[in-house]
Amino acid sequence: MAGNVFGQMFRITTWGESHGRAVGVVVDGVPAGLPFSKADIQKELDRRRPGQSELSTPRKEQDKVEVLSGIFEGMSTGTPISMLVWNADARSSAYDAIKNTPRPGHADFSYMARYGIRDYRGGGRSSARETIGRVAGGALAKLLLARFGIRVAGHVLELGGVRAKALSFEEIVENVEKTPVRCADLEAAEKMLETAKSAKEGNDSIGGIVELVVRGVPAGLGEPVFDRLDADLAKALMSIPAVKGFELGAGFEAARLRGSEMNDPFCMQEGKVTCRSNNAGGILGGISTGLDIVCRAAVKPTPSIGKPQQTVDLETGDDTEIVIKGRHDPTIPPRMVPVGEAMVALVLADHMLRSGFINPRTLLE
Repeated sequence: MAGNVFGQMFRITTWGESHGRAVGVVVDGVPAGLPFSKADIQKELDRRRPGQSELSTPRKEQDKVEVLSGIFEGMSTGTPISMLVWNADARSSAYDAIKNTPRPGHADFSYMARYGIRDYRGGGRSSARETIGRVAGGALAKLLLARFGIRVAGHVLELGGVRAKALSFEEIVENVEKTPVRCADLEAAEKMLETAKSAKEGNDSIGGIVELVVRGVPAGLGEPVFDRLDADLAKALMSIPAVKGFELGAGFEAARLRGSEMNDPFCMQEGKVTCRSNNAGGILGGISTGLDIVCRAAVKPTPSIGKPQQTVDLETGDDTEIVIKGRHDPTIPPRMVPVGEAMVALVLADHMLRSGFINPRTLLE
């Protein structure tokens, strides 16, 4: 399955299933000489792991990473970096009763149609647990980008119809981890939390929008025409389970604007070309402008809900009803924030190498 590989020069290959022995990632393309430790990876995985609050699945996984290769004396060696996390709290019995009844909103039916066989335990390969590898690889990408002054920050912009106010990059960084909903607008966060609790009490779930902002990207990053920076960002975020939409800058609102409203006027600032506004989201013609890159991902409600749902029995061919048991998040966006940040960082690290802003061989020169 070639679809398990992402990136060209900075490349990750993720592997493993939700209820298998372990999940992990192989990261290839990290230049030699990048200082990192297991703690750098663990910090990001701790943000993604389950059981952090009442808004996440109670599945108890410590998600302790093991770094198996590609590091020597605290630095990357330029060889593939392999990392794994053992699955310790998988309870597969809850899925035995529904193995022949595809869950609405899940990939059960489509995986069966594609392969003729599937690991039904927790969704197998289609489970969001696969994103552990993305976050581990993204942690390395973040460290690499930070050496060149590039920072990635994400937060929940909207949840269950409650929308946050516009915030600065620094406000997002400062406030995002202060609430379980990971909304940097703390007033809106309280309303989001109540909405999520209400959905959970009603055996239902809610979706939302995750916004990712990148500061410090140099102008001139990206590849025309099919490897546009915005196209790769769209693919990166749309590849995350439960994401159903992507927008950049003004996004879908651009369809309602006039050209005189949408265009960002150029100006000089401290001897550099910049823009007076950023409706383009930091990218023009698929290439970065040097302004903040601002993109968003629309995340659907968690498909695993406690309400009865209609489905079919694949063994008998009969219509039937299903009630999903097990341990599930009432809302996905709060835990998706570190995953979104990781995918954006992976794209930018890849393009920094491809465009020559970073030496692909070594950082030691």
